[in-house]
Amino acid sequence: MALLAKRIEDEIGITVSIGLSCNKFLAKLASELDKPRGFAVIGQAEAVSFLRDKPVGMIRGAGAALQARLAKDGITRIGQLQDADRRELARRYGSTGLWLHQAAHAQDSRPVDPSGEMKSISSETTFNENIARYDELEKILWRQCERVSERAKAMELGGRTVTLKLKTAGFKIRTRSASLDAPTQLADRIFRTAREALRREADGTSFRLLGAGLSNICMAGECDPDDLVDKGAGKRAKAEHAMDKLRAKFGGEAVAKGRGLGRAKHDQLSPNRRGT
Repeated sequence: MALLAKRIEDEIGITVSIGLSCNKFLAKLASELDKPRGFAVIGQAEAVSFLRDKPVGMIRGAGAALQARLAKDGITRIGQLQDADRRELARRYGSTGLWLHQAAHAQDSRPVDPSGEMKSISSETTFNENIARYDELEKILWRQCERVSERAKAMELGGRTVTLKLKTAGFKIRTRSASLDAPTQLADRIFRTAREALRREADGTSFRLLGAGLSNICMAGECDPDDLVDKGAGKRAKAEHAMDKLRAKFGGEAVAKGRGLGRAKHDQLSPNRRGT
């Protein structure tokens, strides 16, 4: 592995950090311990004790919103999750609580697929004309989020991290990501999360490309628990599933939300869909 890392640096010009452990979660964590050019190993026997004094933010997928929610309940260290009752965590945080309990105990049942794991589900479009107005960008963002959601549902997958991608008129790429309390495959949740980033980025800059994506991929069964923090989320989720059924019966254009209308002028040149 050391020879491979050196070859990559010599031939491509980028550094590589290597992490070894008994599962994906720990191996990824090990790879981040000693950057750049790091090499770290977390053994299965010491994994739980290693995690004990670490902040909950070291659990991959535990973003700022979830950390704030845990901190409000007095939980800032992984050891506190280890000591907590599994049923109590499930009562407080739903499926997210069960996932936290599992991660805190260094458990990760995801298989390693040498043929390649899907890292993200995304959709992006390049405009015929550069766009700076927020209201126009918002409509295009909604359509990209719909496309991501459609693909995620078709593959029975979802994701915990939402990413907004923008390319300026000067060809500079901006990516902004946010982690959710629980994974999603719903267009509405993807859009509402990405829209917050778009509001910050739409400062008068002209853009030529916009995209949205999901990463930290998981199975559909882990997505969109009924106990979402947003009180209106349940109703919106039911409405979206009802729209999905109508589209499946009468075609993709049978029903649409008003926020997506009027996008055709700009959303024509390159509506790319990707899963990497």
